[in-house]
Amino acid sequence: MKRSAWRYLWKSEDIRRKLLITLALLVLYRLAAHVPVPGADRARIAQIMSGSGATSTFIGILDMLSGGTVSNFSVLAMGVYPYITAQIILQLLVPVIPALQRKMEDNPQEGRKWMERWTYILAVPMAALQAVGQIRIFSTLAGGAIIANFGFSGSSLLPTLAIIASMTAGTMFAIWLGELISEYGIRNQGLSLLIFAGIVSRIPQNFARLMSDQQSRWVLLAFMLFLTVLIIFAIVFVQQGQRNIPVMYPGRRVGRRMSMPVKGTLPLKVNMAGMIPLIFAQSLLTFPAIIASFFVTSDTAWVANFATNMQNIFGGTSSWYWLFYFLMVVGFTFFYTDVLFAQQDYGRNLKRQGAQIPGVSRGAPTQRYLTAVLRRITFPGAFFLGLVAITPFLVGLLPGLGGSSGTLLVNSSGLLIVVGVVRDTFQNIDAELKLHGYDETLLVK
Repeated sequence: MKRSAWRYLWKSEDIRRKLLITLALLVLYRLAAHVPVPGADRARIAQIMSGSGATSTFIGILDMLSGGTVSNFSVLAMGVYPYITAQIILQLLVPVIPALQRKMEDNPQEGRKWMERWTYILAVPMAALQAVGQIRIFSTLAGGAIIANFGFSGSSLLPTLAIIASMTAGTMFAIWLGELISEYGIRNQGLSLLIFAGIVSRIPQNFARLMSDQQSRWVLLAFMLFLTVLIIFAIVFVQQGQRNIPVMYPGRRVGRRMSMPVKGTLPLKVNMAGMIPLIFAQSLLTFPAIIASFFVTSDTAWVANFATNMQNIFGGTSSWYWLFYFLMVVGFTFFYTDVLFAQQDYGRNLKRQGAQIPGVSRGAPTQRYLTAVLRRITFPGAFFLGLVAITPFLVGLLPGLGGSSGTLLVNSSGLLIVVGVVRDTFQNIDAELKLHGYDETLLVK
């Protein structure tokens, strides 16, 4: 009979060692997530989190994606997102700057090393800027300073620099742990597993918050379970969706004979961008609020009022924020997919292999045809990501459920990350089993 190779998961010494290393590093990350920023006023932060408006929903998103480090205002409050943002920025600069594009094409290995080095370098100022912006935004939303004597003048300068340095160091520590997981644990899953661990760690607290409502807890629980199953089904359906483009590959010469052309397919995914549009759109939307936070206390009245309005709009306290969020996620999905697809240049690669799409000329016409097809199938994926992004806002509009939107956050963006990471991790472990000689199924007597 056939039995799964997963029963050998714990028997393989090498795989067992990688799983234990991954688990140990994740536990270390979760322990470090409880180290608070010096001088943080948790009472004010808890006051924001306990609200039921758009502000608490916005802060709840940040808290969910960071695994509770925002509500604790830990030194890991920014997670690994400055690194991800730096990585996205550099990826977008490659097709824009011809010198970078030539570097990546002429020597891909050296190009990847250059990309990794400068991603680390760019992540440091991104983390420092985000730390300042996060503290100022939270102080504005709380109606008072969440960290006493935070400023860049007088006696506050050195403590402020120390706080920024500690939060930046926390981000770099998290990135380092992620790299260790990718190198010694589950391959290429380090940063994803850190985000995954943070989201999953919030589930028990979310359930406890849900069940604390004595009057409607069973209604909310049933609604949450229904919404969870529905979103998981939609995520799997969209993530697995693809269109197979028929491709004719040339026959191979075997001795004196020439084999017949081989018919194959080129799969184009409905959602090639994954979670990147949500992360980058959120980073771009918080950037105006970060800049505006420096001018809220301006002596000029119109400047202070304008900065306050910008913070209200882009700080998550306005319905306009969610509208901009939806539009930016949809637009950035198309943009990022186009950039990735242009870098892969299937038209030239298929021409080099002698392959051809029936009825389409080789080279540039093939690339234009594939781009047109990809843009058409990307639309449902982009629209789906946009709906996932604003699900907390939509749930908050439902009668009687507005105060529970924070609990239901794990059912939207968080579930998209969780489902993707679980799927990639299972595929990675399955590849490790095959690499060690265990096939998917084994014949046993």
